[in-house]
Amino acid sequence: MILMSWNVNGLRAVVQKGFWEWLSGSGADVVGIQESKLQTGHEADFGHTGGYKTVWLSSTVKKGYSGVGCLYRVEPRSIGLDLPDAAWCGEGRLIQMEFNDFYFFNVYFPNGGRGPERLAYKLGYYEAFLAHAEALRRKKPIVVCGDFNTAHTALDLKNAKANEKTSGFLPEERAWLDGFVAAGYVDTFRMFEKEGGHYSWWDYRFKARDRNVGWRIDYFFVSEELRPRVKRAWIDNTVFGSDHCPVGLEIDAS
Repeated sequence: MILMSWNVNGLRAVVQKGFWEWLSGSGADVVGIQESKLQTGHEADFGHTGGYKTVWLSSTVKKGYSGVGCLYRVEPRSIGLDLPDAAWCGEGRLIQMEFNDFYFFNVYFPNGGRGPERLAYKLGYYEAFLAHAEALRRKKPIVVCGDFNTAHTALDLKNAKANEKTSGFLPEERAWLDGFVAAGYVDTFRMFEKEGGHYSWWDYRFKARDRNVGWRIDYFFVSEELRPRVKRAWIDNTVFGSDHCPVGLEIDAS
């Protein structure tokens, strides 16, 4: 089963830059997209396309903001939207799909860069997500993809020292990822690649992508019990159209 994740930074914009062509050639069974920026009610514009079915969750608190979607050609057993606690709902951040032998999460985690209140919201969302994932993990394993908005270690961004006080690389954000790994979740890309220089997001300014001055903030994690079934994980930095590029996971699944 091939799973892909991509923060498209506006679905309508990336469609004009070859999104459907990329999708048809991806071989993906399920694609999680983040930052669709679709408004509620406009999701039907992107219905059954290219052999994929779709499910969307858009922000209800702000137009043209956030939003996630899944395109799939393997039918899930069930689909859920948002976290159970209403305190974390409304921004269009999470789709949950249950397959035969794992739960799949597509998540656009909050950005903590707009002040202390949003940083607290981001950290709270992290904790609420982990609690929910752990509850479901009692039933079957977990796969989670998306834009985590945090680079975990100094290997995961170009200028670690210069960004130690920047949201996305703050000690408390990185500490949550430490705890996530300690709870038994595996960064699948790091199963295959131990070196730095591999990024999934580049600032549009200063030709950062041309110079590969980036951050790795888009991930596929699996719960430990799925580790033996991970066949490969990768970053497809040859794909353009957004300030992020797609990331992928291939896993044995029934």
